Amino acid sequence: MQTLHCNVSGLAGSESKTKLLNALDEIQGVQEVAIDLARGTVEVEYNPPADSQQIKSCIEHTGYNIQ
Repeated sequence: MQTLHCNVSGLAGSESKTKLLNALDEIQGVQEVAIDLARGTVEVEYNPPADSQQIKSCIEHTGYNIQ
């Protein structure tokens, strides 16, 4: 299993957390998602066929910026 750790700007409140969780859950291979609103971090554990670029693209298409 691989882990992707990103600093993400724009995360505020449980609504954005839920929105991002739901989007990442759609990616086949994503096993676990941890979102820390206070720190503005997202950590994703995944297996193939998911890859880091696909996950980053999903985060950005959901409306958040990776720093």
